[in-house]
Amino acid sequence: MSAAIEAAKLTKRYTSTMALDEVEFAIPTGRIVGLIGPNGAGKTTALKAILGLIDFDGSLNVLGMDPRKSREALMTEVCFIADVAVLPKWISVSQAIDFVEAIHPRFQRARCEQFLARTKLKPKQKVKHMSKGMIVQLHLALVMAIDAKLLVLDEPTLGLDILYRKQFYQSLLEDYFDEEKTIVVTTHQVEEIEHILTDLMFIRDGRIVLDTSMESLGQRFMEVMVDAEHAEAARHLNPMDERSVFGKHIFLFDGIERAKLEALGDVRRPAVSDLFVATMKGIYA
Repeated sequence: MSAAIEAAKLTKRYTSTMALDEVEFAIPTGRIVGLIGPNGAGKTTALKAILGLIDFDGSLNVLGMDPRKSREALMTEVCFIADVAVLPKWISVSQAIDFVEAIHPRFQRARCEQFLARTKLKPKQKVKHMSKGMIVQLHLALVMAIDAKLLVLDEPTLGLDILYRKQFYQSLLEDYFDEEKTIVVTTHQVEEIEHILTDLMFIRDGRIVLDTSMESLGQRFMEVMVDAEHAEAARHLNPMDERSVFGKHIFLFDGIERAKLEALGDVRRPAVSDLFVATMKGIYA
């Protein structure tokens, strides 16, 4: 399977700050990748590099192109969303369609109108008269009508309530994504996207500290809930993290045999949010 994005020793320094520190990763075509990290970890810098918005050191190949040298050609194959709820207040539905059709060569007007036919939006309706949910529907129709090979989402549902956040990701899966497309998404609402991800990358202090498929994650990382009498035995296995819930101890392990953990208590795959907290331990101190 060919790589949609491949980075080798990707480095970016801002004066005295190392935003990306010799980052290396490969994202195959047809994957949905969550790039997760705390504020200032390097997520946005990585996305800017992928989109050709900044210069950098090292090597970065996006859809077979160097973003620094072939940005114009690259942008015909890429769609980027920083905030799905941001559209000009004065623009109408039909004007938004006309605008995107004029600037993106892979925009399919008929497909966009097909999506909008499922909604209550009217051609002359302006954004300033829409609810946030309606704006989501318009933005989704515009995005999903672009036959882009790479979709980059940077906190796409920021400020939206849970109903429209779920609608956004469900529409991505049902109406947009296929094996020829690749999606990279950053978000702080990890628990809402883990069910759609095929791969997961954690970034911290400009470095990738975890790069795994969701399938491998469940084989490598495990949580075990134990009674107080087994807590000390669990600690001897060097857990990544420990927390207490209703008198029970929950330990998170990396690479420990399942049989050893099952002897201590109930074993399950950890939530991505719990794995993230354990991996980033101490960063907010």
